[in-house]
Amino acid sequence: MKLTILGSGLMGAAIGKSWAAAGHHVTFCYSRSVEKLERLAQETGGSAAPDRAALRHAVESADAVLLSVHWTRIDDVLDQAGPLAGKIVLNCCVPLDEANETLVLGPQTSGAEELEKVRPEARFVNCFNTVPSEAFAPVRDQRPAAPPQVVMYGRDADAKTIAAELIKDTGFEPLEAGGPATGRYTEPFAMLTAVLAYGQPGGPRLTYRFTKL
Repeated sequence: MKLTILGSGLMGAAIGKSWAAAGHHVTFCYSRSVEKLERLAQETGGSAAPDRAALRHAVESADAVLLSVHWTRIDDVLDQAGPLAGKIVLNCCVPLDEANETLVLGPQTSGAEELEKVRPEARFVNCFNTVPSEAFAPVRDQRPAAPPQVVMYGRDADAKTIAAELIKDTGFEPLEAGGPATGRYTEPFAMLTAVLAYGQPGGPRLTYRFTKL
């Protein structure tokens, strides 16, 4: 598949590398550093979209898009990306303040729900936002027999089917969790996983797997 990543920071780079390793063509977009985009493209055999026009073309020609910017950049990146009508968009953004300390939305709404309001024709699937970026490389390389899970939620069933395959391509197992309103609970859970990953001994390579007994 042709995949476009909007936001080529730690998360975008980690997921993009996993997708490239699975055989997808990845275009990296939206970074303050053109050199970084070009380096990621070279490392993965993908492409770089260094300016606004190239970004828009990469979005329009993609089979699916990953939205992975800091929440303070949401308005700007969506303005550059355009209407996203009919486009499958995997969203891994958590609505954090600029200091990365507090959620700016909730409990009566969520980032997932607000994105649907501003881009109602996009086919959003929310996923990956509960996993630290450092976990993707070891999961990709080790491929454990019981893969760790990624919570996945959204409104469009067909988009979820494609997103589920893209999640599997990173080595994780998709965990179906309902519609956009699930973001009211998942986004705070993402804060918990961050506390456990970065605030506890053992390093940030944290994953999870829910089991019913």
